[in-house]
Amino acid sequence: MKIIFAGTPHFAATHLQALINDVRHSVVAVYTQPDRPAGRGKKLTSSAVKLVALEHDLPVYQPQSLKAPEAQAVLAELGADIMVVVAYGLILPQAVLDTPRRGCINVHGSILPRWRGAAPIQRAIEAGDAETGVTIMQMDAGLDTGAMLSVARCPILDTDTSGALYDKLAELGAPALLQDLAKLEKGTAVGIAQDNQQSTYASKIDKTEALIDWSQSAVILDRRIRALNPFPAAYSLVDGQRLKVWTATLGPTDHADTPGKIISADANSLVVACGQGSLVLTEIQLAGKSRMPVSEILKSRADLFAVDQQLGA
Repeated sequence: MKIIFAGTPHFAATHLQALINDVRHSVVAVYTQPDRPAGRGKKLTSSAVKLVALEHDLPVYQPQSLKAPEAQAVLAELGADIMVVVAYGLILPQAVLDTPRRGCINVHGSILPRWRGAAPIQRAIEAGDAETGVTIMQMDAGLDTGAMLSVARCPILDTDTSGALYDKLAELGAPALLQDLAKLEKGTAVGIAQDNQQSTYASKIDKTEALIDWSQSAVILDRRIRALNPFPAAYSLVDGQRLKVWTATLGPTDHADTPGKIISADANSLVVACGQGSLVLTEIQLAGKSRMPVSEILKSRADLFAVDQQLGA
């Protein structure tokens, strides 16, 4: 089939590469978000999908929106059989959904109808879900509401960050996508309607969520730290400066200390009191410095993390 691919981040790029490697199909065009300023220098940066497309000399389109008739006409002229959408970031109007001969399908990082929306992987970790997965669905006008073509499942480990889970789901999603494309081409694909009453919404991650509230339980904070790794990364304050917390584990449950107070600090661990239980910080980052194990930071900044030091505002 002639395929238009639409996606933006690394998760999507993995699926694009799988389509390129599959000689049964031809990717005729790639749609991705416009280049965005990134890094300290705010230099315009291409998406991971665009970089893969350029590497394979594929035409790249980066419209600000697909609502304009002109943009829809360009897409229609490509004459695609199907459009594959993976974490694209733009809404597809009904006119676009109706353009490819076999419609549009989407690769979504959850077991639908749970966690429809922009941040399914992060919200699954944050909620303490035991498993997640990848759903391939036929797209309709709703938000992740289309009929499901297949579901591939994956357990969520107690150590999984959203970055690690993204990689696992990319490995699951790519072969599932190819299998469903083969079924669609043969006319054997069967769509299963979602149960809307079982749906939950995965709202977009807001940077304000990254500030650690030490009055919350250690279990909740552990999940949030993992959910926000690598972006935007959970943080607290120490002596007025920002302290990113990259990794942590659950610590002792019995203490009578004020939430945010450092209970103990030795060569290998930094234990902080929470509203319930405590967290052992294992990898942190001071403002303007590199992220590193707590043991390394304590060698030079033990004064900053002394017992009874208070983290937070």
